[in-house]
Amino acid sequence: MFPFLWPAHGLLLAALSLAPTRLSCSSLAVPDIPHIAAYFGTKTRYEEVNPHLLRDFLSVNMSVLRPPSTERCSPVHLTAVIRHGSRYPTVKNIRRIQRLSELVRTESSGSSGGSAAWLRDVRSRWEPWYTEDMDGRLVMKGRDDLRQLARRLAALFPSLLSEENVSERRVSFRTSSKHRCVSSVEAFQEGLQQHWGHHEGPPEYSHVEDDQLMRFFEHCRGYVEGVENNRTALLEVEKFKHGEEMEAVRRRMAESLGLPLQRLTPELVEAAFFLCSYELSIKSIHSPWCFLFDESDAKVLEYKSDLKQFWKRSHGHVISSLSSCPLFHHIFRTLDKAGRPRRSTEASPEPASVLVGHAETLLPLLSLLGLYKDQTPPTASNYHSQHGRSFRSGRIVPYAANLLFVLYDCQRGPRLQMLLNEAPLRFPGLPTEDTPLYRDVRAAYRHLLDGCDFQRECEGRAGGRGPNTEL
Repeated sequence: MFPFLWPAHGLLLAALSLAPTRLSCSSLAVPDIPHIAAYFGTKTRYEEVNPHLLRDFLSVNMSVLRPPSTERCSPVHLTAVIRHGSRYPTVKNIRRIQRLSELVRTESSGSSGGSAAWLRDVRSRWEPWYTEDMDGRLVMKGRDDLRQLARRLAALFPSLLSEENVSERRVSFRTSSKHRCVSSVEAFQEGLQQHWGHHEGPPEYSHVEDDQLMRFFEHCRGYVEGVENNRTALLEVEKFKHGEEMEAVRRRMAESLGLPLQRLTPELVEAAFFLCSYELSIKSIHSPWCFLFDESDAKVLEYKSDLKQFWKRSHGHVISSLSSCPLFHHIFRTLDKAGRPRRSTEASPEPASVLVGHAETLLPLLSLLGLYKDQTPPTASNYHSQHGRSFRSGRIVPYAANLLFVLYDCQRGPRLQMLLNEAPLRFPGLPTEDTPLYRDVRAAYRHLLDGCDFQRECEGRAGGRGPNTEL
């Protein structure tokens, strides 16, 4: 049962649930998309990053491909590292949602007329329909995320993601073993079939499950001991969770719901925020829970999420990015092979490689490449100076996020372009060119290509297993 198809008057009551000072007049129009949709961190929809897709999900802008106009170039290889699509909550968050729902049903006593109306409506209409067997599985919207991405990439690279190349197994598909990733790589292949006009029956799926490559973080002992299982590694997150900004959000939410402050933990505040995000990403519904938060609340909760991603998966600790060495080397080995001159008798290299993983796959790799590293790292104490930060996980790794490496054969030699979420992205060491010569890219990353040894970094860094404070 999905009881979220609220009539307009139900949403209006929800909108009126908060004191007038918490809502602007424009909120009463109840747009289809929550006013806080851009602040959901890793639970952000892909459409929030590329809103034009809401009008046309097959919209492709060929101008994002930028080989130099002074040379004749043709794309010869595409490597796409893709995050799975929209998914159900994991068991941990499902349990929090259930606790929050029970708390609101049994202990809330909205004092103002608006709050009381909202509570009556939630109690009578809203059921926590999430069950633990859903546990992070891909939802139908998530399959659509990957199908549509595949169709756009096939339109962008027709000579690489061609029917002939895929049917003759010249395109490789690798994925994490997690159910949501396997379902995503299958949906991607369905999208290719749809692009070619094949709608009869499911395609023959072809993929390899490779957790050493796509879940490298689980296999890096230095990361597991130094960050994952290290209580002090996420100290900034813990401090912010109990800091003044989060406390202010918690107090306002407790007041709106008529709950004793001590009963509403930071985890339950986050659960309500996630409820808004899940119901948008799963059912495209403007959930009544969204009206508990204004934009300033959402920015605080986004920052808390970004702190976690920064200190757990990104630049916060060097070992987090170094754990992605296997994926980094795999990508460059593939590019080396595709760009190498070959005799006419040699088999052509694979035209495309599709790698499906997680936000936890992409963030360390992007960090290793030197991307999204702000001059001042985010901490629990500098929230107000971080509003202009480049490290916003919802912009970088929303559902279906994709990092593309496009290798061109050009007159002066192979060139490489990088795109993130279908937008051009420049290499940090080569900031003036969209598509530098491949040899220059290799030179910029020579220290990683010659080093970045997984065994040495993950097994041999006894001193490096504690948090790295040299950001």
